[in-house]
Order: sequence, then C-alpha cells, then structure tokens
Amino acid sequence: QVQLVESGGGLVQPGGSLKLSCVASTSHFDFYTMGWYRQAPGNQRELVAITTHRWVADVADAVKDRFFMSRANAKNAVYLQMNEMKPEDTGVYYCSAGAGESLSTYQPAYWGQGTRVTVSS
Repeated sequence: QVQLVESGGGLVQPGGSLKLSCVASTSHFDFYTMGWYRQAPGNQRELVAITTHRWVADVADAVKDRFFMSRANAKNAVYLQMNEMKPEDTGVYYCSAGAGESLSTYQPAYWGQGTRVTVSS
C-alpha cells in the first residue's frame, strides 16, 4: 500500500503560479510512474501529467508549456509547477502512483486525497 499526501493548493489569480507537492510513503518509489490528475466541478477526473521512473515526462495538451512535473526520488516526492494559470485550471488536483510510459498508457494504482486549486481574481 502506498500513501500519497498532496500539498500546495490554494487561491491564485489568473496569470499566477502555484507549485503542488506530493510525498509518497513507499520504499519502492523509484519504480513507480507518478501522475497528477485534476477534477473540475462537474467534470470527470483528467490526467494532467506523468513522470516515469526513468524521468520521462509527459503532459496534457491543455497545460503544455505552462505546467511542469518533476520528481525527487531521494525525497519520495513529485511536484507540479503551474504557471500562467487560467480559471479553467480550477479544480481538485490528485497525485497518483502507478505504471505506464505515457499519458495514454498510464494506469494509476494509488491516489492521494487531493488538494484544491482555485484560479480567480
């Protein structure tokens, strides 16, 4: 069982930046592909970005060139740097651990509790 704890959510103005963090409780962190999902009100949960155990990153078109995912294996942590934020980025952001080499093949196995992000003036 892997426990994931997200932090860093909050209120940000359009055009602003926010950085989310996720820490995993596992001794096998290196083996997991990690992912960030988000769920806007009334919408389905969507995959935003992944980073594989080989440090390959992939991001969704909707956030390309604005969101950047990174990982620090020594800290069992992943991060999501969100820049030039838009109101449509509002939602609950979830960290996940799973397997897969790309957005299309990623399969989450574990979930965090989520952190809320609101983009509003």
